[in-house]
Amino acid sequence: MAPSTSTIATTVAVIAGGFIAYAAYFDYRRRNDPEFRRSLRREYRRQARSEKEKAEAGVQAQRQRIKQAVDEAKEEGFPTSVEEKEAYFLEMVQNGELLGTDPTKTFDSALAFYKALKVYPTPGELINIYDKTVGKPILEILAEMIAYDGTLRLGPAAPPPNVDIAEMMREMAAASAGLD
Repeated sequence: MAPSTSTIATTVAVIAGGFIAYAAYFDYRRRNDPEFRRSLRREYRRQARSEKEKAEAGVQAQRQRIKQAVDEAKEEGFPTSVEEKEAYFLEMVQNGELLGTDPTKTFDSALAFYKALKVYPTPGELINIYDKTVGKPILEILAEMIAYDGTLRLGPAAPPPNVDIAEMMREMAAASAGLD
């Protein structure tokens, strides 16, 4: 037998009345009982401290994961010939872009972009491109990977070791003097 409309309305009214009564009682205790207020503040602080510790543990775990991934990538090694580097770069950028579309794969996407960065001849320029095209969560992870990797040179490419910079500067100065 189905409950009547008046039974349902009475049940809902009793539940709502109970809720309102509890809310009024809670508010009364909060306003008039100093010990109750203290316990609420303690509980709030305890919860805030717990959340902060969880966040710090998450950051530490993320850093450890980044260190492990960068170390594994270094151990795997990177291509050495120009053709292999080019193919590897294109593959890693494509993987990074594909993984970057899934918010749950931001770490894997950042790792693919990091690997592409390692074989690119001018990493500083590639970082500028990444800055314009890659999402912020991926960039943050990539920045931590770059910070951890001390072998990655982001400045302008150094001249080959057998080039005399001073001699080049004198030749440029002599050439520009002849134009006047």
